Amino acid sequence: AVVRGCGGVWRRAWRRGAGGPAPAPAPRGQRAVACNARGGAVPAGKSGLAPWVPVVGLEIHAQISSNSKLFSGSQVQFAAPPNSLVSFFDASLPGTLPVLNRRCVEAAVMTGLALNCSINKKSLFDRKHYFYADLPAGYQITQQRVPIAVNGSLSYSLCIDSKTSQMVTKTVRIKQIQLEQDSGKSLHDDTRSQTLVDLNRAGVGLMEVVMEPDMFCGEEAAAAVRELQLILQTLGSSQAVMAEGQLRVDANVSVHHPGEPYGVRTEVKNINSIRFLAKAVDYEIQRQIEELENGGTILNETRAFDSKLGCTVPMRDKEGKQDYRFMPEPNLPPLILYDAKSLPANVNHQQVVNIDWIRERLPDLPSVKRAKLVERYGILPEHSFTLLNEDGLSEFFENVVKQTQMKPKKVIGWILNDLLSYLKQHSLTVKESPVSSFLLADLLNLLEKKEISSTAAKQVLAELWKAEGKTPLEIVKEKKLELIQDQKELEQICQAVIDGQENEVIMMVLG
Repeated sequence: AVVRGCGGVWRRAWRRGAGGPAPAPAPRGQRAVACNARGGAVPAGKSGLAPWVPVVGLEIHAQISSNSKLFSGSQVQFAAPPNSLVSFFDASLPGTLPVLNRRCVEAAVMTGLALNCSINKKSLFDRKHYFYADLPAGYQITQQRVPIAVNGSLSYSLCIDSKTSQMVTKTVRIKQIQLEQDSGKSLHDDTRSQTLVDLNRAGVGLMEVVMEPDMFCGEEAAAAVRELQLILQTLGSSQAVMAEGQLRVDANVSVHHPGEPYGVRTEVKNINSIRFLAKAVDYEIQRQIEELENGGTILNETRAFDSKLGCTVPMRDKEGKQDYRFMPEPNLPPLILYDAKSLPANVNHQQVVNIDWIRERLPDLPSVKRAKLVERYGILPEHSFTLLNEDGLSEFFENVVKQTQMKPKKVIGWILNDLLSYLKQHSLTVKESPVSSFLLADLLNLLEKKEISSTAAKQVLAELWKAEGKTPLEIVKEKKLELIQDQKELEQICQAVIDGQENEVIMMVLG
């Protein structure tokens, strides 16, 4: 049976003795790259004798929105001149000490609360040792033993049937959220056989969100990361712009037969696009199944996704376990947080972080915003997802609704089918749209008053897109697109047409 699910088409495993001819294998690129979004993954292998269960877990590094770095006062700015934002501590000069950034702590607590985590009132910092040119100290300060937040969950939704737009909601467990500092950036110049180091990013505050292996395909992984991205942006704890490296994903992928232990996993590092994440995970699932069915073995290795080739490629072997020599960070005391009950009397509120104070100020999360859009405007749930997925589109929609007499259910069609297609065709964001919410509302009012037809409205929208400064009414008059309301005038036009086509009229009458 062919079922539409995550990532495309998958075929149920065909067991011996089931009766009837075995189905033909799915084409390469479709087989073993998908899962049943309703509740588990069982894509069939090439042999078709036993199902395979893919397992996907994610580690996500989100750059914290803060004016300064995690342990130093250096400014955080994207695309600044190389090595222009580096303090003595960032460069690991002797005698320098870390000073914890309060804003970064509050952002991590806020994110933990939004992801239903338990916030540890006491968390610890550790040194993770490894040696690379862009890590001046030879170690990274992180939270290995006791992170700031643990045991959370993230609910996300995805479409399981493109024809009916049927949505299903799934949940992935959050193992932990930890604070840590970013490394610098190495730029490899192959022509000169040089590696250049930029330490602007060294020491920037990160939240590492570790997800349990609860996902089964690339589409689920992509949906979970997109939901996390929206949550971070709503909270303001991270801008989460993947193109600028503010959100980077490591995907751990393995496959196994039902009832057997998890297979050997591979890690696909530093994926910087949600679309690439889905492709990388699905490719890796397919690659592992084909390797095992051909008698091979899966290596415990780190791989990278080549977006041009559409495949993962080996980076380094992980068979020999890396010894990071974790040790407590001696220059940082335990991080102590408080709530309303444990907050000491006469305390300086600028010197402590109050969990309850942060909880009370959490904004509406994307799931709540979607529910409100559906309830307030009567739109379909899948439309609410599209409105929130496009930055600024929900605000645009609500502004149009406020300024037009057209019902929201009709407005949503014009925004999603017409305006959004124009934006994507020209690679523009909602904020860059030459057609403002005010202009679109004016156009829809003309349509709602039956002053123009739907076809004419689309012509006017195309003219508005040219951004020539004309209003919808001016375009309608200029192009003579008005609907004729005077019955006598309509009768005169019809009579003129009949008088000018006497032969055709006679033939119709006689015929």
